[in-house]
Amino acid sequence: MSTPNRRAGRIFFKVDGAQQDAKGSFTYNIGADKRDAIVGADGVHGYGTTVQVPFIEGAITDRKDLDLETFVNLDGVTVTLEIANGKTFILRDAWYANEGSVTTEAGEIPVRFEGLSGEEMK
Repeated sequence: MSTPNRRAGRIFFKVDGAQQDAKGSFTYNIGADKRDAIVGADGVHGYGTTVQVPFIEGAITDRKDLDLETFVNLDGVTVTLEIANGKTFILRDAWYANEGSVTTEAGEIPVRFEGLSGEEMK
């Protein structure tokens, strides 16, 4: 069923095709250059660019079959985030880039994957 007006809601977070138990809000960045203004005493001169790392960041729910040590050592994986508005963000050649902490009250693991390239598919 097509939902042309849906903008937010259910998401699916996968690491090398294995779906994780995504919680709440996720953030992603395609890794496009960031533009930084160059300002002189006489005004704005233009901008320079700095490289940004593409990433996906959010939280998942811990579960009995999740091996945390293996998870936090992931490297060279493909990570996808399927969003309710029909877009999919693909992070390639990615590695786990967070602490590996777990909160026991909610069984929550903050996750961040960074990679060599990110692409938003529509």
